[in-house]
Amino acid sequence: MDASASSFNTRILLPLLASIVAITPLAIDMYLPAMLVIANDLQTSMPNVQISLSIYLAGYSLGMLFFGPIADQIGRRKLARIGLSLFGISSVALAFTTEIHTFWALRAVQAFTGAAATVVVPGVIRHIYQQNTAKGMSYVSMIMMVAPLVAPSVGSFILGFSVWSSIFLVLAAYSFVILAFVQVHLIDIPIHTNEKKGLALFFDSYKTVLSNKDARADILSSMFVSFGFFCFLTSVPFIYLDLYKVSEQLFGVLFAFNVMALMFGNFLNTRIVPRIGSRKMLYIGLACGFISGLALLTFSLLHLSLYYIVAAIAPLMMSLGVTASNADSLILMKFEKNTGTATAVIGTLRFGSGALVGPLLALMHAKSSVPFSSLMFSAVLLTMLVQLIHYKLDKKNASI
Repeated sequence: MDASASSFNTRILLPLLASIVAITPLAIDMYLPAMLVIANDLQTSMPNVQISLSIYLAGYSLGMLFFGPIADQIGRRKLARIGLSLFGISSVALAFTTEIHTFWALRAVQAFTGAAATVVVPGVIRHIYQQNTAKGMSYVSMIMMVAPLVAPSVGSFILGFSVWSSIFLVLAAYSFVILAFVQVHLIDIPIHTNEKKGLALFFDSYKTVLSNKDARADILSSMFVSFGFFCFLTSVPFIYLDLYKVSEQLFGVLFAFNVMALMFGNFLNTRIVPRIGSRKMLYIGLACGFISGLALLTFSLLHLSLYYIVAAIAPLMMSLGVTASNADSLILMKFEKNTGTATAVIGTLRFGSGALVGPLLALMHAKSSVPFSSLMFSAVLLTMLVQLIHYKLDKKNASI
């Protein structure tokens, strides 16, 4: 354990922070198996239910933007309690929805309030781990990855013996249980209040973060890497189920394998980053990403079998996990007084870039794995480009 973390019970605190962050993948992935049932029950079409996913991402992005500066002003513990309470209440309301437009509205509220809880987490990690923030971020990411790994299966299991509304009741119960743990175990960290209020506070907070030239390369890197993640999440059902015609059971195994590769990357990061630092670790992640991304694109162009694709995706996901954790930690290290706002910027750009993936793939008329592979490799190349520019500017400034 780090010296900076010795005064905290990290065995409880880190799983708790991961559990708070996990409400997002649980809310996104757990109801996926129930979409058709929901459509029939609400007497609407499947695309209308799918729209609720986009509404959730939009609501979550807006929530991050809104609550980021507020976290820096009122404290993390208080905001986490508010967010988890309202997320739980809106989840209960969703369970009793009988009309699709109400369902949309409540999904937006659920996402918006959920962002209030999750936006507090990186600031707490930074406070505990200080210079080893990337290690803490990787620990939390590694634990949190269990959520998308099991969420679809949990949703299917609930549907097996109950109705779709039970999924949202389980989500509500989950948030209330986490709220109880937050009440007892979540620490609060020093806040640096701003004299400005209202819109002036928001503009001043975001100006502080976005005007920091040293952070721009890492903010862009976090965005491009997230774009790569969303390329995978958006495309993998088409690639595995439609293109390569695997069974639903094998799809679950292959998806789990990819997520486990991501978890393994975060595990490696926790072991290595304290010794060599976040910047070098980010470069190592990018180098691995370049090799595996190029391999994925090559295998796609050659129309090789599924297992070549899977073999290339796994190390690529691992490298994206390493790159993301270190880019995020490098951003947070620059903003001790504005970690909430910095987290909001990261989250908004992350989900905003993810929202572009679907339209881009539709525009490319994806009928093979080439468009998906091209976009993932492009994400790595763009990340390498901004890091190269940052490196050259750093060198230039050092020589002056």
